[in-house]
Amino acid sequence: MGERLIMVTGGARSGKSRWAEKMAADLSQGRTVLYIATCIPRDEEMKQRVRRHQQGRPPDWITVEEEFDPAEKVKNPARGTGVILLDCLTMWISNLLLREYREDREESFYYEKLIPAVEELAVAANAAPCPVICVTNEVGCGIVPDNHLSRIYRDLAGWSNQVLARYASEVYLVCAGMAVDVKRLAAAYGWNPLPPGAENRRL
Repeated sequence: MGERLIMVTGGARSGKSRWAEKMAADLSQGRTVLYIATCIPRDEEMKQRVRRHQQGRPPDWITVEEEFDPAEKVKNPARGTGVILLDCLTMWISNLLLREYREDREESFYYEKLIPAVEELAVAANAAPCPVICVTNEVGCGIVPDNHLSRIYRDLAGWSNQVLARYASEVYLVCAGMAVDVKRLAAAYGWNPLPPGAENRRL
């Protein structure tokens, strides 16, 4: 059984990636950090963003790009890996959704296809030989999207975050660069963030 799965969530430019990277550096204790990047840059703006992220990480970290199956990388880290950092869950969900999306498909198809993949990733993280930190986004905190695909994505991201939180030993919400241990707060109130099977419901 692995050491722990740590979830770090927040909004855009909340500081969540910086928080997760600091945690990864601290937990690695000088060993290798495996950075799993789910964003595959497809235009110049995204390429520049990726370069800035890469320049901000220690040069001895190992970066692998995985668009569709990060669980496989989590299951098979290089020997001596001290921490696995996956950034980010919501980009991965976007990749899967765009690969599967068809206008004539029922919404339930995407939940049945993608939520088990999230559970597979969470199970793999809990079985990993080192801590796994997974960064995600709170994409549903703004206005309701004006198109069907975006609404499916928003809902899938929300359900996926709840699934991941159920498996995680620690869940941090980052806002304005500062983090709160929300799973500890939930436990203090006896709250289960998502009972098993609840993710099969549709909003």
